[in-house]
Amino acid sequence: MVLGVSPDSAESHRKFKQKHKLPFRLLVDDQHELAEAFGIWKEKSMFGHKYMGIERTTVIIDRNGTIARIFPKVQILGHVKEVQRALKDLD
Repeated sequence: MVLGVSPDSAESHRKFKQKHKLPFRLLVDDQHELAEAFGIWKEKSMFGHKYMGIERTTVIIDRNGTIARIFPKVQILGHVKEVQRALKDLD
């Protein structure tokens, strides 16, 4: 099962899912509870301005509920193939 999680609103998720034709659920983490639990709610910086935000991360959790792999600071290009390889390794 694949889930996407972000602090964005349910309406934002609905539009994003529709626009990109995503086949999986998107969960709202508006209180950052899951992001904080995974250690990905971090201080960021843009143009010298510091703020709190999500560090884009992929976490693979195996069938036993154990974290099997973490991909921190995800770069979009090539990431899908990287995750697919990791999932094959779990089988």
